[in-house]
Amino acid sequence: MLDGASSSLLQIVPFVLILGIFYFIILLPTKRKQQKVDDFLKGLKVNDRIITTSGIYGQITRLGEQSVQVQIADKIRIEVARAAIGGYQGQPPVVETTPPQ
Repeated sequence: MLDGASSSLLQIVPFVLILGIFYFIILLPTKRKQQKVDDFLKGLKVNDRIITTSGIYGQITRLGEQSVQVQIADKIRIEVARAAIGGYQGQPPVVETTPPQ
């Protein structure tokens, strides 16, 4: 009896190890990166100079729940989704974009 139970445990150990490696190599870094993006988007303020993921430079003039108003030229303002903001001007992007192929 005891020999059969230990044999079953030994068969499960590799599966558990693979799941653990998968979590630490793939899921945990993705979760941390998403948390960083969420913190960035929550921390946006009026007058922040930003760049969108599509490459539009501007300055935030109004914040909404799901969108922000960005002034891109003198008296020209556009409404963009918060998720479309890639980072601050002059700094590395917070949101990674994939170039079109």
